[in-house]
Amino acid sequence: MADSSVEIIEGCRLPVLRKNQENEDEWRKFNKRLDEWVTPDRLDMKKLQFPKKEAKTPTKNGLPGSRPSSPERDVVRMLFLGYFKSAYNIRVYLMCVKLAGFFFFKVKTGLILPFFFFWKNGTTRRLIPSQPGRKRKNCGGTDEDSQDSSDGIPSAPRMTGSLVSDRSHDDIVTRMKNIDCIELGRHRLKPWYFSPYPQELTTLPILYLCEFCLKYRKSLKCLQRHLTKCNLRHPPGNEIYRKGTISFFEIDGRKNKTYSQNLCLLAKCFLDHKTLYYDTDPFLFYVMTEYDSKGFHIVGYFSKEKESTEDYNVACILTLPPYQRRGYGKLLIEFSYELSKVEGKTGTPEKPLSDLGLLSYRSYWSQTILEILMNLKSENGERPQITINEISEITSVKKEDVISTLQYLNLINYYKGQYILNLSEDIVEGHERAMQKRHLRIDPKCLHFTPKDWSKRGKW
Repeated sequence: MADSSVEIIEGCRLPVLRKNQENEDEWRKFNKRLDEWVTPDRLDMKKLQFPKKEAKTPTKNGLPGSRPSSPERDVVRMLFLGYFKSAYNIRVYLMCVKLAGFFFFKVKTGLILPFFFFWKNGTTRRLIPSQPGRKRKNCGGTDEDSQDSSDGIPSAPRMTGSLVSDRSHDDIVTRMKNIDCIELGRHRLKPWYFSPYPQELTTLPILYLCEFCLKYRKSLKCLQRHLTKCNLRHPPGNEIYRKGTISFFEIDGRKNKTYSQNLCLLAKCFLDHKTLYYDTDPFLFYVMTEYDSKGFHIVGYFSKEKESTEDYNVACILTLPPYQRRGYGKLLIEFSYELSKVEGKTGTPEKPLSDLGLLSYRSYWSQTILEILMNLKSENGERPQITINEISEITSVKKEDVISTLQYLNLINYYKGQYILNLSEDIVEGHERAMQKRHLRIDPKCLHFTPKDWSKRGKW
């Protein structure tokens, strides 16, 4: 170390020497996506950055605020919020009793479920038993009861989204990626994050996936044997869009459960802010593919809830690494909003967004809104006028996202008692340059999609 007095703690950031795509040495700020073991000589200790300190407890009338919460109270709060979010359309009667480390919840059916908590080094782990008489299957095709809790397979109820945000599972197991390499068709992918594939597969140098059905195999020979039996040459489901070599397939998470679960397992390798759950029934999956003589090859996908009470039009979204930085991410986002237009709704992606997701959405919102503003025509020599609601209706982008984007671009100004939008030359020129690079666009004429009213269906 450069300075033995420096104490490195969790959350520190520092540059690391690594090879770039051109095989040249470069110093990059390290993050979990670049997770690997490094030697001390590859660390630049002089540029060590410590994590920001948490804000102090707010005061009220000059007096200290409420006392710091205890781990027990944090767990109870987490349990209350998490369980009620997952209670979907069930009316829950709650009775919480603390007795020798147990918590009990009583639901309308009269079933009492015990919740166990263990504290270790300031972290909380939660074990939730399966419901009697019901076994939930995981992506590995084995019953959940047979899995050890250390496999990283979550057993909590679903909150929202096929891959949902739940930092309660952020323990030492799920922080480290467990798959070294995935072979998918002609591509070899280096996963970024943990994904709960069966534990016996995590020790393999390469995990082999069928690029059409996404089933995983432990060896190339097993994959070749599988390919002789697999009849799929495209994702299961309905093809609802095709233009050139780009196609979109709509997949029902209930009708094609195995494919949907395998898709979530693959996606989790590249999404850190989500946790995998196996109830795919309430979700639709839209898979984008690229066609050649061998079939339809997966490029990326997004999922959405069949019924969303918060106007979410995307639950999870991912472009696979070999296809990133080629415009496919914006194409996925644009397609999600085209579906919202057909449905006659405004939509927004489920929060939180990943760092790459936020960049993609912010760029898409900016280009879409600027495109509308620059095409406005003045009438009778007056300045063109448009409202936030009109922008939202035209684009199907939720009003809150329109406002946040205008604020991000610093376009809103208050002048003589009214809000005005001021487009500078720099913004106009930057937008024109960006649109020249954007070659992939969705053609609404090629979309063949009929929205379904899922609220009228007894079961998805």
